[in-house]
Amino acid sequence: MLSLTACSISYKFNGGSLDYTRLHTISIADVNNRAPQVYPPFAVKFTEDLRDFYTRRTRLDLVPRAGDLELECVITGYDLSPMAVGQDNFAERTMFKVTVQVKYVNNVDEKESFDRSFSAHRDFPRNQLFTDVQDELLEEIIKELIDQIYNATVENW
Repeated sequence: MLSLTACSISYKFNGGSLDYTRLHTISIADVNNRAPQVYPPFAVKFTEDLRDFYTRRTRLDLVPRAGDLELECVITGYDLSPMAVGQDNFAERTMFKVTVQVKYVNNVDEKESFDRSFSAHRDFPRNQLFTDVQDELLEEIIKELIDQIYNATVENW
């Protein structure tokens, strides 16, 4: 007797786990900034980049509200913390951390919905002023946060 067993694993990284026969639209609300420290351009940039990412990576139509999938993001943390104190008792590096609370609603499959926090951080040396590196660090943080959110929503990671 001859028995053959086969196994295959498939990964798709462009809207891979979306069932486009059931899901057609997504609404992404304007990102609100409720962090104690507010950098005004951040919420607008994050909103635009998030919408662009989903429209490029999926076949979902972006609608103003009541999409099959809904995303609401609130910036809850925008923090600087000293790291690695040097011999002179000053921080050698500073960590810049952004935290975003995400409410994801899947109106087609409610069990996939969630409300949770995502964060990303970067650090910079003390010889650089935060205002000089803030925009560059935010670009990197935004990309990382969007990847985390996308993976949690569309890729179901």
